[in-house]
Parts: sequence; structure tokens; C-alpha cells
Amino acid sequence: MTVVLVPHPRGVDALAGLPGLQPLLYDAAEPLPVGADEAEVLVPPFLAGARVVQLADRLPKLRLVQLLTAGAEAWVGRLPEGVALSDGKGAHGGATAEWVLGVLLAVYRELPGFVRAQDRGEWTQHVTEELGGKRVLVVGAGDVAEHIVRRLAPFDVTTTLVGRRARDGVHGIDEVLDLVPEHDACVVVVPLTDETRGLVDAAFLAAMPDGAVLVNGARGPVADTDALLAELTAGRLRAALDVTDPEPLPADHPLWTAPNVLITPHVGGSVPGALDRAFGVMREQLAAYARGEEPPNLVRDGY
Repeated sequence: MTVVLVPHPRGVDALAGLPGLQPLLYDAAEPLPVGADEAEVLVPPFLAGARVVQLADRLPKLRLVQLLTAGAEAWVGRLPEGVALSDGKGAHGGATAEWVLGVLLAVYRELPGFVRAQDRGEWTQHVTEELGGKRVLVVGAGDVAEHIVRRLAPFDVTTTLVGRRARDGVHGIDEVLDLVPEHDACVVVVPLTDETRGLVDAAFLAAMPDGAVLVNGARGPVADTDALLAELTAGRLRAALDVTDPEPLPADHPLWTAPNVLITPHVGGSVPGALDRAFGVMREQLAAYARGEEPPNLVRDGY
């Protein structure tokens, strides 16, 4: 029987009835329960911190870490030899894509400005842009990107996908600087890796057309904050950010007061059904593991 350390009662319920698995509830803030040293699988809490990463070194029989998030950067390269890593891809794509759609509409229809005018009691009627007919470059070609494409399609938006390597319907990342100038907005939804850290640098931003919109739904360090601040302050680009570097963003950080930026506090996937969907993905991955198969979401090179 494979012991699985699970951080929430709903996760225990999600594994009910799966043969060969014995879920064991634990609290990351408390000492591990009796029997934890037999655990072969660790399921960290949602958005677990460094303290939970260190648990992997204390579990002698650990063979798999199953994440509830799609982002795996906190764990890559930090696990003992022989311990596999599987992510939560498939749980949060729809909610994150809704966030992308929402902020694009907000930026183009100038909703933040109208809310500020409402607070001042001012009637500021004027013409705005529209999302319809825009050309959107999506950097990242996984589950989130697929949801984004489907949600933008009804707005007659033309989308172009970029992945690590070129394949049918997807451009390779080596083409990205040639593609950026041809698009009105760039949505970044890549995992944070050594290759993607600083991907959106000064050269990337300089290639974006005047008035273009950068949407970062990935991780803060994917974009160079100083380079982005320079473009925003100059008034040349606009941005919508669900993630920042640093994060959380300090109250005195200049990004808060930069022009033409909409900032949300890493809430793209924070919706009521997120945890249950994540545990649903966990169940699928661990069912495969219990059958002696590799989990479908095993973390490998690429995005």
C-alpha cells in the first residue's frame, strides 16, 4: 500500500476508492503524523513555501511529489535523487484564461480609469479601444494557452502561439522577437525556468509596437521589472500584471504608480473551484502512479 501525504481533508476524499493508495492527512505547520516516514508520495499544499520543499529531505521512502499548482519552479532541482515531480496542469487553465480575457477587456475599454472617475464623481465619456479584431501573441503553448485561445476566439481575436519548440500550430521561442512586432498584445504564460527567467527583457519590450499591451500571467521574474517600468513611464507600452518581481509588491514600489498598468495580486487561478479541480488532477496522476505508470503531468524539459 502506497502512503500519500495529503494536506487537506478534501484531498483525502479525492483519493477515496483508489486501489493501492493510503492517504495520510498532514499539516505543513505541524509535526508530521505517525506513519509519515512510510510516505512514497507527498502532495504539498497549494502555493507551498520553502518549508514544505524541505520536507522532501525528511521522507526516506519518497518517490513522487505531486503538486496542486501548474508552476513547479519552487521544486525543480531541489528534490533528492530518484524523486519524481508531477504538476497540477489542467486544474487552473480555465480560471487563468478568464483573468487574461478580463484584463485585456479592462485595458482596452479603460475600465480602471472609469472606476477612478466614478470615485471622483466625474462623468468622463469618451471613445475607447476594443478587444475585437486585435492580434494577440501567446507565449506559452500549454493548457493555459489553449484556454486563452478558446476564450478570445468569440471576440474575433487573431492568436499566435509560441512554445519552446516549433510544432504544428505553434511557433518556436527562437521566432518570438520576429513575431512580437506584429501583435497588439503579448500574453506570457510560460513556467519559470532558467530559460524563461528574464525572457521579457528590454529587447523584447522594445520590439513591441507603440501602445501594445503586455500581459504577465506567468511568474514575475519572467519579465525584467526595470525594463518594463521604463517603457510604462515613457508611456509607450501598457501592461496587466498578475505577478510581479518582487512579489508581493512592496507598498512603495514604483510599479504601483506607473502609468498604464493594471496590477492584480496573483489571483488568476484563485476561484472557488480551484482546490477541487486541483485535487481532481491529483487523483488522475496518482491513479496512474498506483498502476505503475508515469503520471501524465510528470515535469520534464519544455513548455
